[in-house]
Amino acid sequence: MQGIKGFGSPLSNNSMRKLGEHIKRKLKRHKIKLTGLGVLFIVWLFCLPRPLFKNPSSTVIESREGMLLGARIADDGQWRFPAIDSVPYRFEQSILLFEDEYFYDHPGFNPVSMGKALWQNLTTDTRRGGSTLTQQVIRLARKNQKRSYFEKAIELFMATRLEAGYSKKEILNFYTSHAPFGGNVVGLETAAWRYFGIPASELSWGQSASLAVLPNAPALIFPGKNEEVLLKKRNRLLRKLHDKGIIDATTYELALEEGLPGKPMPLPQLASHLSEKIKQQYTGERITTTIDAHLQQKINRISAEHHYILKQNEINNLAVLILDVNTREVLAYVGNAPTTQENSHFVDIIHRPRSTGSILKPFLYAAALEGGEMLPTTLLTDVPTTINGYSPKNFNNQFDGAVPADEALSRSLNIPAVRSLQRYGLERFYHRLQEMNFDHINRPAHHYGLSLILGGAESSLWEITQAYAGMAASLNHFNASSSEYREWEFEPPSFIKKEEVSFGTTQSSPTVFDAGSIYKTFQALQNVNRPEGEENWQYFSNSQSIAWKTGTSFGFKDAWAVGVTPQYAVGIWVGNADGEGRPGLTGIQAAAPLLFDVFDVLPKSEPFAIPYDALAEAEICQKSGHLAGVFCEETSQEYIPEKGMRTHPCPYHRRVFLDASETYQVNSSCYALSNMKQKPWFSLAPAQEYYYTTLHPEYRPLPPFKADCLRDGEKVMEFIFPKPNETVLLAKDFDTEVNEVIFQLAHRATDTQVYWYLNDTFLGTTQTFHELALTPLPGEYILTAVDEAGNEIKQKIEIEKASL
Repeated sequence: MQGIKGFGSPLSNNSMRKLGEHIKRKLKRHKIKLTGLGVLFIVWLFCLPRPLFKNPSSTVIESREGMLLGARIADDGQWRFPAIDSVPYRFEQSILLFEDEYFYDHPGFNPVSMGKALWQNLTTDTRRGGSTLTQQVIRLARKNQKRSYFEKAIELFMATRLEAGYSKKEILNFYTSHAPFGGNVVGLETAAWRYFGIPASELSWGQSASLAVLPNAPALIFPGKNEEVLLKKRNRLLRKLHDKGIIDATTYELALEEGLPGKPMPLPQLASHLSEKIKQQYTGERITTTIDAHLQQKINRISAEHHYILKQNEINNLAVLILDVNTREVLAYVGNAPTTQENSHFVDIIHRPRSTGSILKPFLYAAALEGGEMLPTTLLTDVPTTINGYSPKNFNNQFDGAVPADEALSRSLNIPAVRSLQRYGLERFYHRLQEMNFDHINRPAHHYGLSLILGGAESSLWEITQAYAGMAASLNHFNASSSEYREWEFEPPSFIKKEEVSFGTTQSSPTVFDAGSIYKTFQALQNVNRPEGEENWQYFSNSQSIAWKTGTSFGFKDAWAVGVTPQYAVGIWVGNADGEGRPGLTGIQAAAPLLFDVFDVLPKSEPFAIPYDALAEAEICQKSGHLAGVFCEETSQEYIPEKGMRTHPCPYHRRVFLDASETYQVNSSCYALSNMKQKPWFSLAPAQEYYYTTLHPEYRPLPPFKADCLRDGEKVMEFIFPKPNETVLLAKDFDTEVNEVIFQLAHRATDTQVYWYLNDTFLGTTQTFHELALTPLPGEYILTAVDEAGNEIKQKIEIEKASL
């Protein structure tokens, strides 16, 4: 029954009088005659406000199992947990026996108790209360009005209405949830945690009896004071419980030995940053999260151990996020390390945008496979590269010449990634990232440029981990269903138990990447070299296959590590919240060890199932990774993404004609056809070959042409530095002297002379190792190189002074 507006909430003495007058005026206006009793009945009918209590509540956060993860104080400064659904048996028996033994028998007031209290108050100097629990609920709802006989009459009047409108269990719940327990502790559940560090349902008989006597005299709880009085009250109650046969002798003796509540304990803070985030969205509510409390405790311990090591290098912050791949529920949430306030302990790193480093490379690899741009092991170029003035470098400042795509990904090589992004298309890849809900990558694609794939953009641990989880879930669902995908596979995770993630309807087309491309991407990521101590993981029976990737931002400011199995996605960030870089702050050194320690406490997952329906079997050239061409000698049958079937056959194997000794290449212009030998040959471009041969001693460069043979279009040399469209800067050393510029080129012949010219000026000759040092003046030039066979290459270059 809803109360009438405008008369206070809860109703005060003055408001009740106004209510009676208001009803009389209404009845008179409508010519309805009522007796005084009729008016009194209507006042009684509407005397209770709804809701009965409007006090703000604390925000309480629980795990999926119901364990307390943390809480935030109510807006009025009280620790008042939201109302509980039921009262624990031990406390119910204790509070009834102490406060209101006939609670289940009276109509809201107890005439016998009231008579005894009145007689004692009139005949002695001591004061005795005769209020029932129902009357005490009214008193609490009325904000503890000043005690008087008139106030008692109002409480009795409203108590009968409360009894008429609510069950006894509901009234007992009201009392238990809103009774004071000393200081700013309100309600049984709050008191159980603050004084004993356990939920109310786990309170012992001694603890329940101690709390049952507190609302009657909350001041008894002050540590070091009134302990003897509190002890006597509790023990009398325990004796009464024993005498009534509610507890046996053994329980009674044990309860007497239990300690009293003392100074309030701090509440659990198992997921403090998540608790704060929930408070902002669900203030004053009891929220059940998806967090696994036992897992959260383990991750907190592991994070603290790693933070202790990292802070020795002045690395002060870290974050850990664990998702269930298939439900997209958050299982563990460590928003920051247990660091100090000076080191931004209160910052929730999980949702803060940071430079991504190399962590986006697997998405580009999957996109290129899905788009039919390459095959999993296609050779990618890894040579010095400049694109529109942008010159990426590999982390080790070395070059492979040519490297399989899966190896380039597992080793996180930068140059192949940048060249792949240019070939795939910047706008096209940017659109893929938007489809995966990378909301922090929100500027136009041209703002990031090709550096997008190397950390030129910012994203959060939340977005990155959800994207890896989305790929894994897409693959899982494809294998578990009839080769179908889900409409919203990359939906953000949920940490609220009742808010399940919806993945939309099923469809035949991929959400972003097809299952075959995802599977091959994860295969490549399983080959990433693990950190120290994990190198031989495959030889241990308790180890598991993990697809994982690290990332390091420019300046060693952010270290990332993300790993996925069919069941879990784990994201790690390590660094300093203020952006300070530190030596050794890399993904493999700082973040990866934490990642694998986290996986060690997770249940072991089986490897990803092979999505045969999204793969096609093809003959692959083992050396180039392309579809086998007619001249490929070593081939194998492999499963590749379906769109890979439309890629070009191997361009590196070709047929060459050699003389009888196989020393020279020949053709019909200089050699008899009957004496020629035909052989398939694996041959790279000169710049690729220059670096490839140092790492692959088995590689055989093409033999030179016989001197008197005509050649058509043969590319025998290529500039390494300067690269096309690159401006050469004249840098100065510490003595302000201009440093020399080193020109380099690669030549197929191992022992040939090359003549260098700048415009028409002869610079010098090089042999075998073609590097030439000089100090030119600023300006535009034509750099020319001619070998002893008359082959010539030219390149326009621009030389400028380096700005200070």
